[in-house]
Parts: sequence; C-alpha cells; structure tokens
Amino acid sequence: MVEKKGLKDAYALKSTKDSIDLYKVWATTYDTDFALKNSYRSPSEVTNYYCKYSNISDVPILDVGAGTGLVGECLKKKCPREIDAIDISSEMLDLARSKNVYSKLIQANLKKKLQISKSYYGAVVSAGTFTHGHIGPAVFDELLRILKPGGLFIVTIHTGVFQAQGFEKKLFDLQKFITTPIFHEVNAYGNNIDKKHANDKVIVTVFRKNLL
Repeated sequence: MVEKKGLKDAYALKSTKDSIDLYKVWATTYDTDFALKNSYRSPSEVTNYYCKYSNISDVPILDVGAGTGLVGECLKKKCPREIDAIDISSEMLDLARSKNVYSKLIQANLKKKLQISKSYYGAVVSAGTFTHGHIGPAVFDELLRILKPGGLFIVTIHTGVFQAQGFEKKLFDLQKFITTPIFHEVNAYGNNIDKKHANDKVIVTVFRKNLL
C-alpha cells in the first residue's frame, strides 16, 4: 500500500530531485487528498487579487509552479484569461492538461534560465510555489525578465519563509525595477486536518514591473 503524501513531505523537500520524486507520486491524488480535503485557499486568493488588480493588457499569464492547474481552474471560473502553465513535474502537468484551462504547458526547472522570450508575459501568478522546501527568491530575476514592462506579478509567499529565506530582502533589492509591493496576508487553508499547519498563512504579494 502506497503511503499518502501530505504537507510534511512537501515541507521536507531539499532538492529539485526531491520535488520531482514527490510530485510524481502525489500528482493523481493531489487535488482530492490535499487541495479539497484541506480547503486549500491560495489558488482562489491569487485569482481574486488578479481579478482585482489586473487590466486588459495583463495577458498572457504565466502560472508558475502550476501543478495540477488549480489556479487555472479558478481563473477560468472567475475571470477567464489566456494562461500558460509551467512546472517541473510532468505528472502534475498531465493533470493540468486534462482540465483544458491552459493554452500551453511548459515543463521546466525554474532554477534555470527559461526558454521564454524577454518581456513575453503580461502577468506572472503563483500559488504555493514560494514556501518551505520549494523555490527561493532568486527565481524572481528570471520571472521579471520574461514579464512585460508594466506587467503584473501576483504570488503567494509563505510567512514562514518570507524573511527567513530572503524574500523580503529580495523585494527590497528589486525596488528600482518594481512598483512598491502590496501585501495581503491570508490563511493558506480553510479546513486543515494537519493541526501543525492549521494556522499557516501566506502573503499574497502584488507588484508591477516598472516601465522602461
């Protein structure tokens, strides 16, 4: 019998290989055993703030660490836009593909230079990628490279890593290149069965790339 995966496994990730191995196993049950069971709120929060802050030029959207496509699903229901998905896990992207909410699916390691043209996307969104055991703030440089001048950036950053892993410092270092970030702190889960993480919060971080 295969052991069910959960937050303890995600938070314990140490390497890119760990991520690939975990999500290869977790992909088929992620939506039900994690997102639905825990009332995972980050995808809907990102969607709500995209709808609030976006304008007609903030397309196409790149969903970073898209996983099984939860953000894409939320956007399709609330404010449909052209959106692409990028993730390191082919298994997770296979699930996202089945939902028919993305124009394009890109399998790539976000820690490396992306094969995407400069200033291609009108918005970058992400839910759950900037958290324990996942990707650090260094990737912001590459994401800003592929974002259009004036483009919108909306991502969740777990409060447990915001300062500890340098996200706050990174945003300060980028201040010449981005508008002053707006922060919305929200609960990550609505009904978390793991008491250790029941009160986990994320900071929905919103800014734009400065015009050149």
